[in-house]
Amino acid sequence: MLRRLTSTAAVLAVSTGLTAGLTVGTAAAATGQEPGHGHGHGRTVDVQLLSFNDLHGNLEPPQGSSGTVSETQADGSKKAIPAGGVEYLATALRTARKGHEYSVTAAAGDMIGASPLMSGLFHDEPTVEALNKLKLDVTSVGNHEFDEGRTELTRMQRGGCHPKDGCYEKGRTYKGADFPYLAANVTDAKTGRPILKPYTIWQHKGVKIGFIGVTTKDTPNVVTAEGVKGLKFADEVETINKYAKELDRQGVKSIVALIHEGGMPASGAYNYDCDTPGAGAGISGPITDIAKKVTPKVDALVTGHTHQAYACTVPDPSGAPRTVTSAASFGRLYTDTTLKYDRATKDIVRTRTTHLRATNHVVNREQPKAPDMTRLIDHWKNLAAPVANKPVGYISADINGRGSDQYETPLGDIITDAQVEALAPADKGGAQIAFMNPGGLRSDLAYKASGQEGDGVVTYGEAFTVQPFTNMMQTVDLTGAQVLAALQQQVSGPNEAQPKILQISRGLTYTLDLTKKGADRIVASSVKVDGTALDPAKTYRVAANEFLMGGGDGFPAFKEGRNKKIGPSDLDVFIQYLQAHSTKDKPLSPPKAERITVLK
Repeated sequence: MLRRLTSTAAVLAVSTGLTAGLTVGTAAAATGQEPGHGHGHGRTVDVQLLSFNDLHGNLEPPQGSSGTVSETQADGSKKAIPAGGVEYLATALRTARKGHEYSVTAAAGDMIGASPLMSGLFHDEPTVEALNKLKLDVTSVGNHEFDEGRTELTRMQRGGCHPKDGCYEKGRTYKGADFPYLAANVTDAKTGRPILKPYTIWQHKGVKIGFIGVTTKDTPNVVTAEGVKGLKFADEVETINKYAKELDRQGVKSIVALIHEGGMPASGAYNYDCDTPGAGAGISGPITDIAKKVTPKVDALVTGHTHQAYACTVPDPSGAPRTVTSAASFGRLYTDTTLKYDRATKDIVRTRTTHLRATNHVVNREQPKAPDMTRLIDHWKNLAAPVANKPVGYISADINGRGSDQYETPLGDIITDAQVEALAPADKGGAQIAFMNPGGLRSDLAYKASGQEGDGVVTYGEAFTVQPFTNMMQTVDLTGAQVLAALQQQVSGPNEAQPKILQISRGLTYTLDLTKKGADRIVASSVKVDGTALDPAKTYRVAANEFLMGGGDGFPAFKEGRNKKIGPSDLDVFIQYLQAHSTKDKPLSPPKAERITVLK
């Protein structure tokens, strides 16, 4: 079976490639002179900053609920709006740029990785080509840029054919990204030098704006060990402040930080005003502390990672409001921020009473498609078609996974059932229960495929989109006490503020009590295996993918497993289950998802 290959993260000496001149100073107010109107006249000029994040190679409109955004209506109700698709994103950005002499487009990481088959099959070369056509000026790296390791990330930037798969077409060599990937806080463990540029400078007619790019310092915990081999990930705030100071010395006084770390807004609606006074306003999570500590020399924070939509202001250390934005994910939104640049101070006008304007906009599918993006998609779809279009199963209705708003998802139940079934035979591992990390579930299974009439056919490409990492399965011995510890780690330690609830296979049940705190939210007495209370002293055979077994996502309990048995990939197991349990006449129906009882 043709699958995406993961390249080894060989230690490679990469020049930092620092660009000259980037500084950010604290924003100064205009001193009594008339402001300009954005076309180069007067003391100030409006610079348009367009931004997005977490595209994840979604060139076509995402499937199911992953391809919608929630919009609050005038009466307070919520409306789901179909959104996303690079054909529409290109049109939206090009339309937004019209009339703006000064316009820069930036992104906050995870442009590639965990991608649908059309991009993932070709190691995301199609996505970088699309971003080049979008005229992306700069992006930070995200954790998923390291899915295939440092060497492959370097190839994404510089170009060249894949070291194992080669070139995908005769006489056609991948040219690399026209835009710089920034990785200020990612250094070589031996040399201490950044593996890619830490910052860059955008310039137009005398206007200079510096961009510093960082990814979450938690990247080693959310990427396989091989992907981050030989690398160190420094603190986001310390790194940004370091380079902001360096850039300031060079005379660049306007700085934007591209940060692949994020937060959670009080509302899931993209048009929620998170600066509304009152209880529940604003955002929470890691980005809040980062925003409060990043030097005032930085004028705006473009963020990502959590796939949420927000356009907020958070006071910087001097007390001046500063925008913190995120455009959800998968190209469903873009953010438009106005930076008022003062020609005299070379800084962005930003004081306690004057701050930036930032708004999220829907990439709706009612606008025309960009013809050049349609041609690009058609080209790569034709190359992928022999693999992507192969039927592997049938479903009777949408089976929600990534797009579900519940802790336990119907698709998560199916995937873990597939894993425990495949690995239950003694010679395959003897699995009794299986766990799946929620972040590994990338999409829904939609009854109606994008742009097609609903027929319930699940293709290889659709299955790949759900599980694109092709992580190898493992089965190990864990005691009941260790299984309970793993369950408790969902809601404690690094996962206490933002729980990561594992998907669980049939036979395992428990109660999640959200009225309690920390590990106590797992009701220990409620944990049962096949109807029998979990025995702390008994040994259970537990299956999970290699990422989770390596302690990823804050689950060190899995690393204590013994008597490891390696199995097939999670994707192969998933497809095997679909083929065994569904036919055109008897399609697979969405399960009820009743394994976790939630108390609120």
